[in-house]
Amino acid sequence: MSSECLSVVILGAGNLATNLAVAMAAAGLEIRQVWSRTQSSAARLAGMLGCRWTTDVTGLDDAALYVVCVSDSAIASLLPQAVKGHEGAVFCHTAGSVPMSVFEGCGVRDCGVLYPMQTFTRSRIVDFGDIPLFVEHSSPRAASVLSDVARRLSRRVMEANSETRGLLHLASVFACNFSNRLYALAGQLLAGRGIPFDVLLPLIDETVAKVHAIPPAQAQTGPAARGDANVIDKHRSLLSGEKEMLHIYEVMTKSIMDGRDKF
Repeated sequence: MSSECLSVVILGAGNLATNLAVAMAAAGLEIRQVWSRTQSSAARLAGMLGCRWTTDVTGLDDAALYVVCVSDSAIASLLPQAVKGHEGAVFCHTAGSVPMSVFEGCGVRDCGVLYPMQTFTRSRIVDFGDIPLFVEHSSPRAASVLSDVARRLSRRVMEANSETRGLLHLASVFACNFSNRLYALAGQLLAGRGIPFDVLLPLIDETVAKVHAIPPAQAQTGPAARGDANVIDKHRSLLSGEKEMLHIYEVMTKSIMDGRDKF
């Protein structure tokens, strides 16, 4: 089945669903319908795509591919309702930490996973071209459809089973979610003195740029990497009234210092 004429129903209208649906439409796929639990979200995304929308999961349009882009905890309960009446289609979800076995017992034979390893926000549409897309599938038909769609979206398509995808998701949490939380805490420190967060942007940008060229362990700098006890003690003093930040500082400092002996 060629993806050029593939009809798609998107289940979900959040951060990932929005970015993926826009990318699919740009790649020439026919987004036939958007489903969301809330009318406003469904109508918003459908308006962007120029397609129909619904909040009734039992009233989905017929399509060749159904893409489930909802929260991890909602996938298992949504699938039986979404699959009913559409058992002959290909179904996939997009979660990193949910195994393909979630489809068992739903009545669909051709299913799989299309996992884009990226952070998404509805208000910021990203270019899928360089996003690693990891594919898993239950059958040759699902493999053909999902791999074809993935190749139309990204230049970096790989296969990954559920165990590998779970590890990728965990690594993403460290690299993205944890680092972003540290940005927020750094901004909180500066805000107390009226200093804008954007003074950190050149530092953040260079840190990211370096790991495009050299391994992160070699790019590590700062007092912990140098073993500079005097500066570390000064930082501890500055954080004496910030219990959470002091704890994070201690854990990260120890991790960096321990890491010097491993790399």
